[in-house]
Amino acid sequence: MGNTIKLLVLDIDGTISGSANQVNMPVKQAVKVAQAQGVKVAIATGRMYKSALRFHEDIGADCPLISYQGAYIKDPQTQKLVGHWPVEVPLALALIAKFAQLEFSDRLSVHLYMDDCLYMKEVTAASLIYAERSGVEPMPVGDLTEFIKANSHNPPTKILALTDNPAQINQMFETLSKQFTTQELYLTKSQATFFEATNPVANKGTAVKYLAEQVLGLDATQVMTIGDNFNDVEMIQYAGVGVAMGNAPLGLQALANWVAPDVENDGVVAAIEQFILR
Repeated sequence: MGNTIKLLVLDIDGTISGSANQVNMPVKQAVKVAQAQGVKVAIATGRMYKSALRFHEDIGADCPLISYQGAYIKDPQTQKLVGHWPVEVPLALALIAKFAQLEFSDRLSVHLYMDDCLYMKEVTAASLIYAERSGVEPMPVGDLTEFIKANSHNPPTKILALTDNPAQINQMFETLSKQFTTQELYLTKSQATFFEATNPVANKGTAVKYLAEQVLGLDATQVMTIGDNFNDVEMIQYAGVGVAMGNAPLGLQALANWVAPDVENDGVVAAIEQFILR
């Protein structure tokens, strides 16, 4: 199996980056060894492009960067936008309206991403923590509905709602999954307290497929993906070798070909050794 992998796709949070929000040296070294064997390396993350860029550079990734759950693919080398699949404006407005109807709507922080910038009604404590971790300056714009309407020529790449209560996120996911079809919005939980919405054609699976087949001329059997949460399901199912981290929910681990040690124990290194260096 060792030599068949030609593309390695890595998630960031919970996969190559743990609680310290950094990539450990053994992971960087394992990636370099894989590249020396001719393997291309890409990042696929729910993060903003500008927030993911330092990780792309840190591991020396040599492919276009997949960000926003696959909705925004850009090549850092050429600065060329390879693909962008935003949320349609009517659906963005409908989703914001549904958020407002939830009984815990006052405890939700809603983030809107346009042109790789982060907009919100007002900056909250939760937003500040998020902004600090992602290294991005949040921009308060007041009423999001009015803001979207005023910028209707520029539909949002992604909408995220966060709360400090995982049970509320689960409830939101169940409620809104019934109110929007999978043809309208792709809804996912990227972390226990993050609810995310993108264009239905945009998920990490379709983005990895696009990168592998359209950009690099590979097929699924030559691809290995590693992730740790439900927003990684599609790319783990697409790849010839789909790996879940040891810290991933059991539901994701059950779908993977292999389960690596957890992020704090550099599980990515074990996966690379298992499937690429052997």
